[in-house]
Amino acid sequence: MISEPGQSGAMRYVLFDVDGTLIDAVDNQRLVWRTWAERYGLDPDEVYQVALRTRPVETFAQVAPDRDAQKCLAELHELEDEDVRTGTYTAFDGAPELLNALRPGAWALVTSNYEHRVRGRFARTGLPVPEVLVDAAAVEEGKPSPVPYLQAAARLGARPEDCLVIEDAPSGVQSGLRAGMTVWGVNTPAAVDGVHRHFDTLHEAVRDILAFVSGPHPHRPEGSTTVQ
Repeated sequence: MISEPGQSGAMRYVLFDVDGTLIDAVDNQRLVWRTWAERYGLDPDEVYQVALRTRPVETFAQVAPDRDAQKCLAELHELEDEDVRTGTYTAFDGAPELLNALRPGAWALVTSNYEHRVRGRFARTGLPVPEVLVDAAAVEEGKPSPVPYLQAAARLGARPEDCLVIEDAPSGVQSGLRAGMTVWGVNTPAAVDGVHRHFDTLHEAVRDILAFVSGPHPHRPEGSTTVQ
């Protein structure tokens, strides 16, 4: 069994990824990257696969190294901002119940996106925004570096070992693990390598997430898996 970091009995915190974890934005992201790739005559599927693993500037360096990265970024930002205004977004089942049940100051968002887009999406889906939001502009090193999650913990006044990370992507899982935190995976058909526990959906994890914050022995609901 993969051991979770020690739980000291101190106050606990939850750090959430956003896209793919709380907000269902896969179709939006794919469409934005497809439109961007087609402008540059690139294969949309290949570009999207790289974009899933890296921040935009790193994606450009891999798929369009001969292009002006700042121009590429500006065009991508325009497409993403337009999508926030006009695209269709939904919160994953369980997200409103979960976020509204968490005590202020006990949770944060850690995203590779930008704060104004997160706020726009949350406003459209009715989700509350926490006091701490670490976005792509807040760190020099993005996921899978531990820096984003460590910064969120520091801003909350939390120790890494008292933090639970909720993720859906391999890079985010590695970021949380490298930060020395407990990492649970959601919204994937199979467990992402390294997670301490896996839930098929966010909804199935709600009870355990709330139990983690409030007590030392969270109950495992039906549908969860402890990774061996």
